[in-house]
Amino acid sequence: MKSAVENLTPTRVKLNVEVPFEELKPSIDEAYKTVASQIQVPGFRKGKVPAKLIDQRVGRGYVLETAINEGLNGWYQAAVQESGIRPLSRPEVEITEVPDPSATDGELKFQAEVDVRPEIELPDYAGIKVEVAAAESSDADVDKALDELRGRFGTLKTVERPAADGDFLSIDITASIDGAEVDSASGLSYQVGAGTMLEGMDEAVTGLSADEDAIFDTTLVGGDHAGESAQVKVVVKSVKERELPEANDDFAQLASEFDTLAELREDLAKQAADSKVVEQGVEARDKVLDKLVELVEVPVPESVVEEQLEQHFKAENSHGEGEHDTEEHRAEVKANTERAFQNEIILDAIAEKEEVGVSQNELIDYIVTTASQYGMDPNQFAQIIDQSGQVPMMVSEVRRRKALAVVLGQAEVTDSEGNKVDLSDFVRPGGEEAPAVEAEAETEAEEAAGEAVANDDPAAVKF
Repeated sequence: MKSAVENLTPTRVKLNVEVPFEELKPSIDEAYKTVASQIQVPGFRKGKVPAKLIDQRVGRGYVLETAINEGLNGWYQAAVQESGIRPLSRPEVEITEVPDPSATDGELKFQAEVDVRPEIELPDYAGIKVEVAAAESSDADVDKALDELRGRFGTLKTVERPAADGDFLSIDITASIDGAEVDSASGLSYQVGAGTMLEGMDEAVTGLSADEDAIFDTTLVGGDHAGESAQVKVVVKSVKERELPEANDDFAQLASEFDTLAELREDLAKQAADSKVVEQGVEARDKVLDKLVELVEVPVPESVVEEQLEQHFKAENSHGEGEHDTEEHRAEVKANTERAFQNEIILDAIAEKEEVGVSQNELIDYIVTTASQYGMDPNQFAQIIDQSGQVPMMVSEVRRRKALAVVLGQAEVTDSEGNKVDLSDFVRPGGEEAPAVEAEAETEAEEAAGEAVANDDPAAVKF
């Protein structure tokens, strides 16, 4: 088999493939078996009909067509492997030449147009300069952390006064559309200012005392009438405020391993300082990535954008959020999709240049962290991603994070006051990598990635 690549655009190619008759013949033989199992001829068992008789009954042209249909994907995949392209979409295939059905030679020719990952030229990314906010923790940061800790041990006390921001309410609500009740709920708990229920709820309940009510207009977000405008009546049944324990040595012993409040405040001050350093690291990381995108031009295939838009708004519509499908929202999703694609192309290229690998422990750490974000057991989460063939995707994500850490480790970071920022606690110096991947784990990951490419539609093997 021969294949040649013709570049149509920076993100789209045409594969010209020629399959000689000797490579087509095994598929023709299989096609005869397939057709033989589909037809009934008196005097012959099913599946045992001779080829000459099949030619008489259905025609050799039909057999050849069956052979081409069954073998086309395999020849296409072989051409992809041979050419080294990395498809991002389903190919558009056109057969340009087929052997004469009556001949025993000739060749099959077809063309396949497909979107591919663009090739980019990396700039010199060593020493990228970025500026971050100065990391200064204050007594106010310590007081805030201490109040949050006291809040965990606080108790709710009923008060006889109008509701204010931060209060906890027990409420009954009734929703009506055009005067007809469509939904209701009783005994709901709600914290004023949380903004987790209906738009307009906070304004309606602020200032209400127990047994008082208010009516406000809003858009329903759940149920059969999600997305529709409605009038909601809210009745406040009780108002409670959180009573915090006194900040003293007794509280320090209750809430921590420290004996005194001074020791607790000292530890909270250290945590606040560490948190500021992490904030600096995150800000520096994001700005370094912004610089990389500015330095490298990455063309984005239209098919990638269109598919992501379709998936995004299909998901929103299924959750009753169709009203968000506006021109402005589509532009926002499109911009985010293009930026995400550019990020991944750049970081993949850096990972290849820096020969970044992923250790088994790094992959496990990432899986555990991701599982906790979904509130799932890590073992159960790992089984799900393994069964769904997403392990290669996880490996790629960890690899990109490490590639970005390499660039960040080489960056020149200063704060807004001109001081050099040491991010050695945030990223290993110089992008130093963890121990190499264990051979067995690396082989399994490569096999999983190979199976994903060979067995799935190329459209699934993308960012």
